[in-house]
Amino acid sequence: MKTKIVTMTTMCGDIFDATGEIRPGGEALNFAAIASEYPHVEISLVGAIGDDECGREILKSIQNKKIDQSCIHVVAGGTTACNRTYLTEQGDRYYKEDSWNGGVYNTFRLTDKDREKLKEADIVFLNFECTNFDEVLELKRKLGFQLAVDFDVARDLEKLESIAADVDFFFISGEESLLPVFRDWSLKYDGIFNVTLAEKGSVSFQKGQAYRTLAVPVEEIIDTTGCGDSYHSAFICFYVKERDILKAMEEGSRAASETLTHLGGFTY
Repeated sequence: MKTKIVTMTTMCGDIFDATGEIRPGGEALNFAAIASEYPHVEISLVGAIGDDECGREILKSIQNKKIDQSCIHVVAGGTTACNRTYLTEQGDRYYKEDSWNGGVYNTFRLTDKDREKLKEADIVFLNFECTNFDEVLELKRKLGFQLAVDFDVARDLEKLESIAADVDFFFISGEESLLPVFRDWSLKYDGIFNVTLAEKGSVSFQKGQAYRTLAVPVEEIIDTTGCGDSYHSAFICFYVKERDILKAMEEGSRAASETLTHLGGFTY
């Protein structure tokens, strides 16, 4: 039986400033594209896009991927979220204050159809900043699906700990100084706490036990956009089948390194 994963809700166009090229992206879309490569996973996308150029490019990018699109809402006359992306000479992406335009992402609210999709899910993945986070958290408590959250660079530790008991896969982009905090939380709460450390690899904690793996080196970094999303997706997809944290981390590192070798979060 396949593991049913729902990923939501950020789908956007990453617009690279140097060339103006639009690459489909966003945490939900990048996660789904990678997850679709695993035959034991049934992946669904929930969220909204506009019927503009970015929206059309998003649909084109997944037309040949095994992704359930039944809860992708195309808003007539709407503007798809977009993110103007800048790259350093080393391929590190960065943004400016006016980079992000949320478009229909900012106003998207779950429909009854979306809630039914979540009801069927084994795992739901979303970003902590998702506009629907609070509702999804309540649905998790009611329906019992596993919850995977990308906390990115959030640092309000009091707020994060207040929901840590509800998070089964806790992903955060951090630094070594945060490791003792998440080790302690892993002793108090049942989830897997994963800290990515860029070129230093990643560390996971479960019940106080630490697992560490190195980043997979690449000859040339083209673009860091989406490498964290690739890591999270590959980690979860591998873990739900093998139940091996260290090997899931290695699978995540492999996927992230592949993403570093091309522009955008995935290829199509």
